[in-house]
Parts: sequence; structure tokens; C-alpha cells
Amino acid sequence: MKTQRLLLATALSALAFGAAPTLAANVVTMNTVQIFGTIDPAKISDYTDYMAAVNLYDGLVSVDSGGNIVPELAESWSVSDDAREVTYKLRDDAKFSDGSPVEASDVVYSVERLLRINQGPANLFADVLTPGSVTAVDAKTVKFALSKTFAPFLTTVPAIMILNEEVVKANAGDDDGQTWLATNVAGAGAYSLKSWDRGSQMTITRNPDYYKGFGPGPIDEVRWIITNDEATVKSLAASGELTMTSQFQSPETYKALVDMGRFNLVSEDTSTAFYLKLNTKVAPTDDVHIRRALALATDYDTIREVIFPGGVLSTPLPKAFAAFHADDIPEPKYDLEAAKAEIAQSKYAGQPIPITLGYVAGTKFEEEISLLLQANLEQLGFVVTQQADPWNVITEKAAKIETSPAVNQIFFGPTYPSPDSMFFTQYHSKAAGTWASMEWLQDGEIDALIDEARGTGDPARQAEIYKALQHKLVEAQPDVFLLTQTVQHAMDKCLTGFKPVPMQSFDYDFVRYSWTCS
Repeated sequence: MKTQRLLLATALSALAFGAAPTLAANVVTMNTVQIFGTIDPAKISDYTDYMAAVNLYDGLVSVDSGGNIVPELAESWSVSDDAREVTYKLRDDAKFSDGSPVEASDVVYSVERLLRINQGPANLFADVLTPGSVTAVDAKTVKFALSKTFAPFLTTVPAIMILNEEVVKANAGDDDGQTWLATNVAGAGAYSLKSWDRGSQMTITRNPDYYKGFGPGPIDEVRWIITNDEATVKSLAASGELTMTSQFQSPETYKALVDMGRFNLVSEDTSTAFYLKLNTKVAPTDDVHIRRALALATDYDTIREVIFPGGVLSTPLPKAFAAFHADDIPEPKYDLEAAKAEIAQSKYAGQPIPITLGYVAGTKFEEEISLLLQANLEQLGFVVTQQADPWNVITEKAAKIETSPAVNQIFFGPTYPSPDSMFFTQYHSKAAGTWASMEWLQDGEIDALIDEARGTGDPARQAEIYKALQHKLVEAQPDVFLLTQTVQHAMDKCLTGFKPVPMQSFDYDFVRYSWTCS
């Protein structure tokens, strides 16, 4: 069965990618609904970017499914008594995909380049790392000297992917290697880039000399096909090509694939939240009463139980962060009469209220949510415009206040396993201008609370601050808190290894997967 499936899959994929059919031992073909924006570790920002990066690059450390920091290029680390210095010891056998050793100088170069380019993960280290903060103690030891106490620092380090300094410098050009690294890889990851057509596919292949080795049944090749069309996903599955779906398919598609007999439905609770992000700087969502009315006009039960399965999200912070969650805040409720009362208190009372609802084009469940919200809002006097954009257009519009829609559907999960990742990236003024911060909140009191939590090493005090922060954010209502995602994949019964990880797309690091059929 396996050989037949793989022969068919590789033949079909070869036709799709314009190559001669070849038989690979263990091939996974997965669809993803968004394009890969970049594979440059200094510029990656969203889940598809990280999905590629965690396979092509390794960091000093990684994160497991329990949110624990685990060794990767570094075999150990130590923290000074004042928590202002962290020293990492590299593995003696750590090497890049070209066989050259990974050394402390490569780590220094990778961080310095990240800070210079100042995109992607760089915002995690704003005012924490500065040029010269990272130094090589010796060839296998590197020290981070923090500019200030930063409680979540250890949890942010997995976002630093290590580059081969010599290779990048040889291809630096006049833009610090950005042009070259846009289509090439200089890392120590378990996989190498085989092909990439930005709008349609990416293929990576296993590096048999990977310094950490592989477990039983390693995945030799991963092929991502970019499509959010449900009929295409079903067709790929029926043909035998598809091995694993994205996590954003409709319930009908999941059922159809399970009914084929070849797939299991894998379902796991996650710490990823799904929001309606409300632009607090444009009409009509610049009025807090309108924002509260939108929250009250949202039919949470229908969304969570019928359209897209998920758990209750009562604050910006998922309940998975149990020690820091404000449990005294009630669940959001659907109440059109209360919504009318809020509108009556707004500056837009007594007039038609134009509003634009944005979502990712071609994503069926987001379209259904947006249409459900439109039906409710029109009962309240809103004049609704639906705005479906491709993901790359949404990210471009998010860079400016005036182009960010009043309402946009956005998934956001922990960029690193700390509550800070949910607050700083979405709500701090220094993080404004990305798809994750389309609220444009820019509130000094909110900033001060986030900064205070970042600056204390006392977990009890952090919990107090985070709970107060949640109360302030719920009161300001910069988002509608739709749900926590219950991630689902239809997966070939022979494929195992998926476990949600509370950090970007680290759960799609395919060195963690295996093919169990012979």
C-alpha cells in the first residue's frame, strides 16, 4: 500500500512541479493556505514563514510540546544571578548543512544581522539586546549580555535561527545578504530547500548528515502545496497525493477525508487565539462603545460549535497560561439588545454606520463568520462592506493605520512560550504596524504594564500584572475574543508526530515526525 501510494504521489507531484517522477522513501505532501513570505531568519514573521524556517534552520534551543526549552545547537546554558547574562555552550558536533562547524562567531553574526535588519523576530529583543550584546567567549561558547532584566528572555531565544556567517558574507551583496537569503539557505536545519514557487509550492529534502540524526521512519521529503480551495484539497486526497491537510479546512473537508479510509482526524487543544482585531484609530471602531457593540453582536456559540471548533476565549490570553489568566473575567456573550444600548452611547448613534469586515480570501470558515456577523450588524444599523484579501495583501495593509480595516479576522499564537508573547506583539506601541497588531492600540498605560511585567523576575508579581492587563484590555475592547483554536489535521494513518507547540510553527518541524508503515 505504501509503495503504491508513494509511487502515485511522487508521479503526480512530479507533474505538478515539472520534474521527472522519482520514488522517495517517505514523502509528506501537505497543503497550506498561505504563501511563504520569506525564508530569511531575520525577516520571518507568520506561521508559514516559521513552518519553513524550523525545518531549514536550527537555533541554540527549541521548544517542546509542553512549552519547555530544550537543547538544539546549544547543549547547555547558564544564567547569572542577576539574570542579566546568559551563556550558551554549543555542541561539539554541531554543524551546518555544508558540513562546516557551528561556532560562537556564527551566533554573534546571526544576532547582529537580526538587529541591523530590525524586522521579523527583532521586535522580541527591542531594548534588550543591542549591537555588541552578544560575544564569543571561545569557539564553542557565546554570551548574551542583556541591557536590562527581561523575564521572558530564555523563551525568546528559539526565535533566533543561526546562520553560517562565512556563507552569508560571501553572498552579502549590498543588502546584508537579504537578496541571497530570500531564495537560499545557510543553516544547520534537518532539511534543505529543493524548490520554491512563491505562489504555489515549496519542497524541502532531508539532510542525511544532520548533526542530531533522525528517529525511525524519517520523513525524506516534505512538499507544501499552497491552496485554500476545499475542492482542491479533497481532489489531492482522493488522488493519493495529499498526506496531511492544513489546520484551516472546513468540517466538511475533514469528514470527507476521514470517510476515504486513509486519514485520521487529529485534534488537539492549543494556545492559539482567534480574534476580530478592531482598528481603534479608524471609524467606526475608534469608539469604544462601537467596539463593545461588535463584541455583543458576535454569536460565539455558532462560531465555536458549528463553523470552526474551538474553546472559550474570555480575555486576550488563552487559558493555557493558567497561572497568569484572569479567571474572574466572564465569558463574552451574544446579546443584540445590549449591543443596541452600546451603540446608543456612541458618537455614531442615530445614523447609518459604515463598517468594513476583513478576512482571508478563499478561507470558507472566515467567510461564514464574516457573513454571520454582517447579518447581526445589519439589524443594528451598520452598513457592512465585506473585504476578502489574500494573506500577503492583509500583511501589507496592516503596516498603516489608514489601510488596516476596521475589523479583521486574525489567528495569533504564542511567538514564544510566555504570556509576554501574547501581549507585547499585539498591544505594545513598539510592536505596532504588523498583522498581529492591527488594533493600533498605542496606549501608554498598557505599554507600562507590559514593560513592568517584562522587567520583573517574580512570577507572583508577573501574574498580578498580567491579570490587571487583561482587565484593562477587556475594558478597552480592542478585539473581539472569538475562541481558542482546536487545531485539526486530516493525516495519513501512517504519519505520526504532530503535537501542538506553544511557539509559532515549531509543531511542523518534520524531524519530529515519522512514517510508521512498512
